[in-house]
Amino acid sequence: MRFRASIQNITTFTKLTASLSTLGHIAWLRLDNTDIRFTVIPEQGSQVWSVLSIDALFESYNIQSAAPNNTINLEVPLAALQRALKSAQNAVAASIRLTKKDGIPLLSLTITTPTINGSHPAAFSDETGFDQPGTSYPHTNGNGTSSQSMRESSQDFFGARQDRETVITQDVPIRVLAAQSVEGLHEPRCREPDVHINLPNLLQLKSISDRFTRLAMSTSKTGKSGFSNSSGPRLELSANMHGCLRLALNTDSLSISSLWTGLENPELDPDATAAGAEGIANHPSTRMKERGDSQGQSEEGWATVRLDGRDWGKVLSVGRLGGRVIACFCEGFAVVLYVFLAGGEGGGGESVLTYYISSYSA
Repeated sequence: MRFRASIQNITTFTKLTASLSTLGHIAWLRLDNTDIRFTVIPEQGSQVWSVLSIDALFESYNIQSAAPNNTINLEVPLAALQRALKSAQNAVAASIRLTKKDGIPLLSLTITTPTINGSHPAAFSDETGFDQPGTSYPHTNGNGTSSQSMRESSQDFFGARQDRETVITQDVPIRVLAAQSVEGLHEPRCREPDVHINLPNLLQLKSISDRFTRLAMSTSKTGKSGFSNSSGPRLELSANMHGCLRLALNTDSLSISSLWTGLENPELDPDATAAGAEGIANHPSTRMKERGDSQGQSEEGWATVRLDGRDWGKVLSVGRLGGRVIACFCEGFAVVLYVFLAGGEGGGGESVLTYYISSYSA
C-alpha cells in the first residue's frame, strides 16, 4: 500500500480541513485513482461528504493498493492535519505520503521553505503546537511522543547570499481502515427538494446567523428561550422558488428575521432528472414555483427547516473556501448544501462538498 503526492494548493487544503474540523474531530479519507473523498459523520450534528478532484489539492499523485481502483481508506485526526498544513503556509514545496514509524501508520508531511541568512521562518514557531508536550491521539501509545515529530535540516543555497532551505517533516498519526469497515457507510437519502436556491455570501450569512444565535442564548438566562443547553437555539431557515431566502429567530421574548431577495433558483437539468422534461414538470420545486412572489410578501410557496443555531454556524464556516453554494430544502425534513469549490465550472473533475443538515420538528 503506497500513497505519495506533492501538494499543489496548500491554502485550499488548510481551509478545507479547518472547515471540516468544526463539525468533527475525525474524518474518513478515501483515496483512489479518480478522486479524494473526505467524510465527517459526527455522533450529533451535520454530516459532510466531499468529493474533490485530485488536481484540486495534489499534483504528482501516486497511489497503489491491492483494492479495486487502488483505493485506500484512512481515519485522520483533523486538528493534527490542520496544524501540520498551517505550518506549510510559507513553503516553496510540500509533499505528503503514507508511511509507518514504530508500527504506527502516519501521514508524513514534508515541507520545504526558504530561510534567508540562516534565520528560521516564523511559520514554524511554537504557535504550530507541534513542539508542545503531551499531545497524543487515541490510536497511538498515548504518551505524545509518537503522534507528531519534527525533523529539521538545512543546506547552503545560492552561495554568497547564504540562503538556506529548511526541510521540516510533520507526522500525523492515522488509522488504515479495512474495506469491510466502511462499505456500509453511505450518504443520507433525501427526497426531491421542494426548493433549491443559490445562497448569498456564506460569511455574511454566518455573521447574521451567529448574531441571532447569541441573541437566543442571551434570552436563555431568563428561562424563556424554549431550548435546552444540549440542543442549542433553533433558527428557522426558509426559501422559495422566487429568489427569496429568510432567516428567522422566534422565542417567547423576541422575534426577528432577515430577508434576502433577488437570489437565483438554478434551473434543473433534464438529463440529470428522472423522466427528463416530464420529470421537471412534475417536480416539487416546479409546483412550489407556481406559488409565492419575488418580494417575499406572500407566505405561499415557502419551504422551511428548523436548525440548531450553533451547528448551523459551524456548517457556514465552509464559506472561507469561497465558491458557489446551492441549498436544497426538503420541507420540515432537511436542507442539503452543495458547496462547489472556487474554480470549478461544472463538468468532470468538479469538486463539491455536500452538507446534510437535519430539521427539527416544529
